[in-house]
Amino acid sequence: MADRDLDLVLFGATGFTGALTADYLARTVTREGGPQDLRWALAGRNPAKLAAVRDGLVARFGDDLADLELLSADATDPASLAAVAARARVVITTVGPYLEHGEPLVRACAEAGTDYVDLTGEPEFIDTMYVRYHETAERTGGRLVHACGFDSIPHDLGALYTAQQLGASGAVTMRGVVRTGALASGGTFHSALGQFARARQLRAAAIARKQVEPRPTGRRAKAVAGRPTRDATLGYFLLPLPTVDPAIVVRSAAALPVFGTDFRYSHYAGTKTLHYAVGGAVGVSALVAAAQIGPVRRWLGNRMPQGEGPSEARRAASWFTVDFVAEGDGRTAHTRVSGGDPGYTETARMLAEAALCLALDDNPPTAGSVTTAVAMGDALLGRLQRAGIRFETIED
Repeated sequence: MADRDLDLVLFGATGFTGALTADYLARTVTREGGPQDLRWALAGRNPAKLAAVRDGLVARFGDDLADLELLSADATDPASLAAVAARARVVITTVGPYLEHGEPLVRACAEAGTDYVDLTGEPEFIDTMYVRYHETAERTGGRLVHACGFDSIPHDLGALYTAQQLGASGAVTMRGVVRTGALASGGTFHSALGQFARARQLRAAAIARKQVEPRPTGRRAKAVAGRPTRDATLGYFLLPLPTVDPAIVVRSAAALPVFGTDFRYSHYAGTKTLHYAVGGAVGVSALVAAAQIGPVRRWLGNRMPQGEGPSEARRAASWFTVDFVAEGDGRTAHTRVSGGDPGYTETARMLAEAALCLALDDNPPTAGSVTTAVAMGDALLGRLQRAGIRFETIED
C-alpha cells in the first residue's frame, strides 16, 4: 500500500464514539513523541458536521489540525466508500449497527486490500462478512479486523496474555469474568436487541461460516457454555455472558499455538452477591423475550438512542475488569485486564490504537478476516499497556 496517500481514515467521526476516537487520534498525533507525520482524515456524509468536528479538534489540540482532510462518504453510496478505501492504508468505522450499515465498507476495503477495523459486537455480521469477503481480502492483502472495542479487545488480548503467562502446551481450560461499573452504549444496546431478535439468522450465519472456514491442524479450540455458579478462586457469583467475545477468543486460540493443543473457554459476568446474579439473569431473559416483539423492541431502542452517551464526569467514574483463570500442564495462571469507562472512552482508545498498530507497527504477516490477537498480537498489547490499559498477573 505504498501508493496510498492517507495512513488512516476515520469514518463516522460525527457520532458520539466516533468523536471520542477523533479526539484520541488528535491527542496522540499532537503530543510530544507522537506520530506527528501521520496522514489521516475524517470521512462522513455531512460536510458541515465533519467541519464542526475538525473545528473542535483545532480548538482543543492546535492549529496543526486545521488542514485535516475531510472526505465525503456515505454508507449507502458504495462508490464513495470505494474512493475512501482506495486512498487509505487503514479505515476505522464507528457507523453501526453494522448489520444495517456495515457491509459496503467491508466490501470496499476487501477489494482494495485496505486494512479495516470496527467496534461491532454483532456475531451475525462478523460471520457473514467472513463468508463473503475473507477470500477477497486474503487475495488483496487486506486485514479485516472486527470487534476492536470493548467487544472484544480486552477479552481477546487478555486471553492471549493469560496463555502466554501460563505457558502450557497441552490441554488448557480458561474462563473470563467481566465486571464493570458503567452504562452500556446506545450502539451496543441496539446491536444486542437486533441480535436477540434474529436468533435464527444468527445460527444460519454461524453454520455458513463453519462450512467454509478451515479448521486448525493438530489443535482444537472450543467455546464452552458455562452455568451459573460461584467461583472459588475469584469469590464472585458467575452468570454466563452471551456476547461475541468467546467466539473471538476461540478463533484466536485456533490460530495460535500459545493457547495449547486443546483449548476450552467460558465467558461470564461476575457479581459479588447472589442477589445481583439472579437479577442479571432475569434481566437478560426479559430483554431477549422483549426483543422478539417488534413494538416493544422499538420502544426499548428509543429509550437509549444511538449516537448519544454519558457525560464526561459519568465516564470518568466508570471502570471495568476482566479476570482470566487458566489451567493447563499442572499450572494455573490468574490475570486481569482493567481500565476506565468501557463502552465509550476505552472503546475509542482501543479502536484508535488498533488502527494505529495496523498502520505503523511491525505486525505478523496475515490477511483476510482475522482477530486482533492474530493480526496484531504483542504489538497491540504493548500499545494498550502504554496507553494506560492494564494487563497484570495476579498472585493468589
